[in-house]
Amino acid sequence: MNIDKLDLQSTDITSLNIDKIAALFPNCVTETAEGKRIDFDLLKQELSNEIVEGNKERYRLEWPGKREAIVTANTPINKTLRPVREDSVDFDSTENIYIEGDNLEVLKLLQESYLGKIKMIYIDPPYNTGKDFVYKDNFAKSSEEELEESGQKDEYGQRLVANPETSGRYHSDWLSMMYPRLKLARNLLTEDGVIFISIDDNEVHNLRKICDDIFGENNFIANVIWERAYSPVNLKKHFSESHDYILCYAKNIDLAINNGLPRSEEANLRYSNPDNDPRGVWTSSDLSVGPAIEENIYEIVTPSGRSVYPPSGYSWRLSKVRLKEFIKDNRIWFGPEGGNVPRIKRFLTETKSTITPMTIWKYGEVGHSQDASQKLKKLFDNSAYFDYPKPVGLIERILQLYTNSNDIILDFFSGSATTAHAVMQLNAEDGGNRKYIMVQVPEATDEKSEAYKAGYKNICEIGKERIRRAAKKIKEDTNADIDYGFRVFRLDTSNVKDVFYTPQGLSQASLDLFADNVKDDRTAEDLVTQVMLDWGLELSLPIETKTVLGKEVYAVAGDSLYCCFDKEIDEAFAKEIAKDQPMRIVFRDNSFKDDTAKENVKQLLKQLAPNTEMKVF
Repeated sequence: MNIDKLDLQSTDITSLNIDKIAALFPNCVTETAEGKRIDFDLLKQELSNEIVEGNKERYRLEWPGKREAIVTANTPINKTLRPVREDSVDFDSTENIYIEGDNLEVLKLLQESYLGKIKMIYIDPPYNTGKDFVYKDNFAKSSEEELEESGQKDEYGQRLVANPETSGRYHSDWLSMMYPRLKLARNLLTEDGVIFISIDDNEVHNLRKICDDIFGENNFIANVIWERAYSPVNLKKHFSESHDYILCYAKNIDLAINNGLPRSEEANLRYSNPDNDPRGVWTSSDLSVGPAIEENIYEIVTPSGRSVYPPSGYSWRLSKVRLKEFIKDNRIWFGPEGGNVPRIKRFLTETKSTITPMTIWKYGEVGHSQDASQKLKKLFDNSAYFDYPKPVGLIERILQLYTNSNDIILDFFSGSATTAHAVMQLNAEDGGNRKYIMVQVPEATDEKSEAYKAGYKNICEIGKERIRRAAKKIKEDTNADIDYGFRVFRLDTSNVKDVFYTPQGLSQASLDLFADNVKDDRTAEDLVTQVMLDWGLELSLPIETKTVLGKEVYAVAGDSLYCCFDKEIDEAFAKEIAKDQPMRIVFRDNSFKDDTAKENVKQLLKQLAPNTEMKVF
């Protein structure tokens, strides 16, 4: 059993991708001073049946900054998430997560813990109207002053800049912002998972292209048109836009399952029983179909004696033999007098309990923007703190279509947290146990806004309070026994000190600093969270504390992970811990008196708990 150091940074996706290529084409991997690299000329040749001599024109999506966007997605970061108990609700028991921070960095941190675990992603990103903001992602720059001086950071340290239409990189900047986030998001989806993205006319064409690039155009499911407005804006010069789009892609369209929508009362009212058929109410459909099949063009004589043929260019759906069987089983309707063109009876009891959704969603079905704003305003005691929220009914419909009881839903542009509201609402209605992960950059509210005056200094404060209030209302309205809580985490720098010394500057005092490498303001719970991320454990797992020989031990998900950061870890403690046979255990590097004590604990655990993996900070 080896004692490994925790990486304490997000997954190096580039290295993982190199390993995947190496498994398929080992001859394309070479070594450089920086480590393993891909010989792209050889790789191109492996993927071609012809000799590759140079660049050829091909159909693909390009824009200035695409390669940089790909690198951005793959670049590791030295960040972590810190739990915020004071903002959470039912922290110890809830399985819902709310994360404050730059969503690109958060997505990187979630790559291990939620790889292939998210059933559905919904996002409502900036539409690039020329008035909203996009993120400027450049991890190669280390100068915080440069970002602040250029206005690329707000007071919370978030990289936010305006993207006016006059910018020479108007579309390119938006694409470069979206591409790495969607690339990382795809990794998190289950194999049968789906993503829904709200957008408008400004970038729908470009969004479709980058989604084709990332998810594959064969995994495109639908472009839903949502009627967000019901009255015209007469100030518009040409047309008053009344709709937005919702693009839907699957990770693997062959595995994605559409649950359908519940049959409405209106749909059921189309069924009747004019002939008192004992099988119950029915509706009828046309017996003719095109294009014509020659052998199915024949005469039908109705009960009243009328001779009927299919229309020109059509034939009957049924052969003569099958028609006789249907007539015998009273499945052909000739009208109340027996002289009409025959139709096929379709019984309600034999139809699916759900209906296939259309791609146009009317506001009467899922709500509109004004309705969403009014309901959110009412939730906040008739105060308007957030502009243009999405209707809960809209997100609830998406959840109905592609999620089931225990699925995890992610929204990494969560805004006012409509998605969290919709998850709770649907769980209350159908008894489900869906879990949500909300991610939102703490974008500052305008100091002149009502939200700021009411104490909501950033959007995250609005989102968290919206969840609390929505949970209270849903519980009052339904008394449903569901998870109303959420754990809050905040993106921050690594828990480990950033200490750099020149060789000449090293002294015994400075060397001692490395022995205690954790930042002074970090708690044991901060360390546990970073260990969970590093080891790929879900942030919602239960955490218990217990005392073992006077030392505090954090037990994550039973015996999945033990963390002890106390000092003077010795063989007696190791013997006691080994009784539980934990899968993983983590200590501080300075938890041991010396290297000899560390080695003794390592060997003892190897003997008494051979399946336990041990690491140190």
